[in-house]
Amino acid sequence: MENNAFSIQEIGTYVPPTRVSNMDRIAAFDYPEDALRDKIGILATARKAPDMQCSDLCLNAWQDLVTKLGDRLDPQNLDLIVVVTQHPDGFGLPHTSAIVHGKLGLPKSCFAFDISLGCSGFVAALATVKGYLSATGGRRAVLFTADPYSASVSEEDKNTAMIFGDAATATLIEPGPSWKIGAFDMGTDGKTASALQRDSAGILRMNGRAVFNFCALNVPKSIDATLEKNGLTKTDIDAFLLHPGSKYIVDTICARINITPPAALPCQHYGNAISSSVPLMLADTDRRVAKTVLISGFGVGLGWASCILTS
Repeated sequence: MENNAFSIQEIGTYVPPTRVSNMDRIAAFDYPEDALRDKIGILATARKAPDMQCSDLCLNAWQDLVTKLGDRLDPQNLDLIVVVTQHPDGFGLPHTSAIVHGKLGLPKSCFAFDISLGCSGFVAALATVKGYLSATGGRRAVLFTADPYSASVSEEDKNTAMIFGDAATATLIEPGPSWKIGAFDMGTDGKTASALQRDSAGILRMNGRAVFNFCALNVPKSIDATLEKNGLTKTDIDAFLLHPGSKYIVDTICARINITPPAALPCQHYGNAISSSVPLMLADTDRRVAKTVLISGFGVGLGWASCILTS
């Protein structure tokens, strides 16, 4: 196992209360209920309020982090904040992390930048944050994920509207014994990037078959590589947290690495929350029981990022 001091200490979350029920629209989409449950695995998608922007979602996740940590979280001691998003405030300039920085009144010594990644974003950003803190002598960072895909999804497109939901997370990373960040495996197949893209009107379009093929081929290999890099085997892992692109994708990956798939997606009532999906699952995982966790995010790019967390 790679030796490092940086760990995930706590995760604040925010899932908007508004839901769009997939059960209410399968008739209009002419989509069978059994396919919805067994293939997509998402029964409802979360939708932000129309006037909410990415930074607003981040602040809601921050408030939950503050509630969980109390006085342990001192904003004046932060060295870095990072926002993972592909739907920044306004037109993306200034970067959303700077807007969050200003709204929170963080010190000038706290650097802020965005990372434009989708489903692999949280895991990849863990490596970026760890590397930044190591390179600068920093001690403490908050990693935000907030990607309101509802800004790009057409509610008339059954290929995307029944899958993607809005959410945000805020993860405190600092030295400590809780879920230390281990070694990573990452990669990109840019030749397949057009499988998930915005069209000229700004509407998200997805080639579901191409995305499935990419995940089924590359993610099992990444999981094996991650285990090898960390000197572990599958029997050492207490929990596999795989990005919930769809139930069919997760079930296929589990079959290929010979582990039991989840009975239902953990996001079945709020949807695939892109870069927030993995930290949302982590926030619901008991680290006293799941002491060694493999996390893997994969999708937009098309790319993947996997790593091990140990406590």
